[in-house]
Amino acid sequence: MSTEKPLLTEEAIYPTDEVLKSILCDSYEVFEELTNKITNDFGLVLEWNYYKDQKAWLCKVLNKKKNIFWLSIWDKFFKATFFFTEKHLEGFSVLDVSENIKENLCLSKPVGKLLPLLLNIDNKKQLDDLLKIITFKKSLK
Repeated sequence: MSTEKPLLTEEAIYPTDEVLKSILCDSYEVFEELTNKITNDFGLVLEWNYYKDQKAWLCKVLNKKKNIFWLSIWDKFFKATFFFTEKHLEGFSVLDVSENIKENLCLSKPVGKLLPLLLNIDNKKQLDDLLKIITFKKSLK
């Protein structure tokens, strides 16, 4: 993966498919597959907004009004950011996802009462784990 550099920092440039394609390059196909799957199969909604505090465009992925995760665009990859509470750790620990991901969540520094899980996605092999985490997050009350 190339050096981590957040992109989509120009408020005047909306993240259209063309803009995303030009930034994500080979990862765009993975991004497209993910967004098609979560909107068609999971019924999730993608909501792009420019956040002045972050100085970047971020995509909130919603199930009705519940935030499932955040998408941000980086140099040739995208990042999925989930937030869990401590009470979700037990359920997360039995998910059929890579041990690396479980470890990352356990080692993450809390943001208030929330534990962030950041996943850098740049290839299709990562989608399986990502979709399992989305399913888990969607099931939480």
